[in-house]
Amino acid sequence: MSKILKNMLSKRAMPFVLPVIAVLVLLVAKSWGKKVEPATKYEKILTSVGEWLEQGHFSPKKFDDDFSKSVFNKFISDVDPDKTTFLQVDIQKLKAYENQVDNELRTGKNEIVPAVEEIYKVRLEESAKVCMSLLEKPFDFTANETVDLDRDKADWPKTEADRQEVWRKKLKYMVLERYAEALDIRQKNKDSAKFEVKADTTLERESRDRVRKIYERSFNRLRTKFTMDDKFNLYINTIAETMDRHTEFFPPVEKRSFDEMMSNHFFGIGAQLQENDGNIKIVALITGSPAWKSGEVQANDVIMKVGQGNEPMIDITGMDLTDAIKLIKGKKGTEVKLTLKKADGSIKTISLIRDEIVQEEAFARSAIVNKDNHKIGYIYLPDFYADFENPNGANCARDVANEITKLKAENVEGIIMDLRYNGGGSLPDVIKMVGLFIEDGPVVQVKDRYGDASIYRDKDKSVLYDGPLAVMINEFSASASEIFAAAIQDYGRGVIIGTQSYGKGTVQRNVSLDAGNGLMQSSGPELGSLKLTIQKFYRINGGSNQLKGITPNITLPDNYEFSDTKEKNDPNALPWDEIATAPFKPWPNAAQYATVEKQFQQKVDQDTSFKTIRKNAEWLSNVSKKELSLNLTAYQDMQKQIKAAVKQNENLQTLKVPMNVNFMKSDDERIAKMDKEKGERFRSWLKNLQNDLYLDETTKVVNDLIANDKTAKN
Repeated sequence: MSKILKNMLSKRAMPFVLPVIAVLVLLVAKSWGKKVEPATKYEKILTSVGEWLEQGHFSPKKFDDDFSKSVFNKFISDVDPDKTTFLQVDIQKLKAYENQVDNELRTGKNEIVPAVEEIYKVRLEESAKVCMSLLEKPFDFTANETVDLDRDKADWPKTEADRQEVWRKKLKYMVLERYAEALDIRQKNKDSAKFEVKADTTLERESRDRVRKIYERSFNRLRTKFTMDDKFNLYINTIAETMDRHTEFFPPVEKRSFDEMMSNHFFGIGAQLQENDGNIKIVALITGSPAWKSGEVQANDVIMKVGQGNEPMIDITGMDLTDAIKLIKGKKGTEVKLTLKKADGSIKTISLIRDEIVQEEAFARSAIVNKDNHKIGYIYLPDFYADFENPNGANCARDVANEITKLKAENVEGIIMDLRYNGGGSLPDVIKMVGLFIEDGPVVQVKDRYGDASIYRDKDKSVLYDGPLAVMINEFSASASEIFAAAIQDYGRGVIIGTQSYGKGTVQRNVSLDAGNGLMQSSGPELGSLKLTIQKFYRINGGSNQLKGITPNITLPDNYEFSDTKEKNDPNALPWDEIATAPFKPWPNAAQYATVEKQFQQKVDQDTSFKTIRKNAEWLSNVSKKELSLNLTAYQDMQKQIKAAVKQNENLQTLKVPMNVNFMKSDDERIAKMDKEKGERFRSWLKNLQNDLYLDETTKVVNDLIANDKTAKN
């Protein structure tokens, strides 16, 4: 029996494994009845994925013409996301296959991808010719015209002339971005003796040359690296994601994504990257890494340029992911500059120093906030981590318990749990961690595809900490973080503060598509693997975390309140629903907490700073969705407005007078013994906390809880 299967059959994993084992039995039994094994790799993958989705997914969609059309339309859009390659006549021709996806999943006969490939190769060369031709002549930036770069709702061009017009506006905007930047640099440096002042015509030509190089790379990459295999992998993944956004197909060799943490084998910035529509997109950050510590890099940022120290920045738009990674990684201690396009459309250039990822920085840590004569404990938890291979290894529930014990020894009067940007992790540890703050009782419910629900409970009657509690969350708090926050909220045990969380309430497991590799390999060397949604989480009050996420008791507006990156923004996301309530006993102080919440929310709603932050965030979100001007003056004016709004929010979110935040004495002594660089990283983290507006507001809430608690006791 493989190590993975042994781990899955452990008591801890059993509740999640049984549904998968049941599906395996069905699939194996079904395969015994087959007389003919699919002949090709593509056929094997198609039929295997079809069987897993139908018989293993939590809520499988029916394989019919509607499902086929949905997959077909998304696949064509994924192949040509900007709708600059195909013409409407091509789409009409390919529509002969739009009802065929369900048949291919059952028979394994693959006709859609070859049909798309045949047309795509011809149209790609036509598009390349159009693109290069348009970039030979200067653009007129005095004309009053606009471009809509969001092509999702647009149709494919009807004629060659229509396609050329789409390309013209797209290229003009890309040149405009670079031309306006060059003009800005010239203006700032015109009085410098060493700076070469160039004419407008020269700067415009150089901007076109830069865009030409981008598309030369892009078209070469599409010719040589967007192969039939890549299109087939994209097709299979489209089928998987049509079930729900967290069901995914992983081919044995992933050519279009970077699934390696950047400091495991070399020094880097600590980001997980992915190629997306010709852009290099940040998918996730490694806790404790240079990118994470900067506080200026977030998931969904697009890396536009990369520079080495004082060397000129290199535009990486359209660059192959592997080549982009080579520019970003490098030696420890060296500087790399990134120009990022944020989710709100603003552009920012930052500097990072490459480093190795120090695992200790990815674990729970704490500090003490002294505010208005009260001592408050602060615990930061980046992930719900656990080492399932080693009982004595890293374990977040045990680490948080240790931090609480240390804080209690310092006589703190309240505790703040910070789960901002915490993407989840170990469910058993969530249950244990909730148990640190409540008496025994239910924590979360889990339902499988058959409708059977199980209640997962804290069985320890002891309470490690029973004082005032606040939990910080934001839009990037997901999965296990949402389970913790929901349980604390349902019990009335503490106050949830921040913005509505991500909304992931589903459970996934990896299954191998290679039958020759045993039952549960995480990936097969030939066919790949499928990350399959098999269960759904529910709160103890019966409502699902899925889609809606956790609504805070006190909402503090931030920059991403109106972003479209949450679960609810995906059309294939599983719906919200509810099941029966799990009987539980509310926390005795729940009513008193509710009074504090209501009063504090009223203060926030009247606060001019938070009103401005929300107004700017909403405006930036709306601006990013509007048509963009191709007129130089209008473009420059809009960029000034965007920069002003971003700068205003940054100023409002930075405290004018830093808070009194310090390490505990025991931690101070431990950090003092660390090597210089590691110690500096911890002190830098503490300094960031001292200027954190949201921590300051949360501390005020805890102070109110403390005062309310003392009044109630008297």
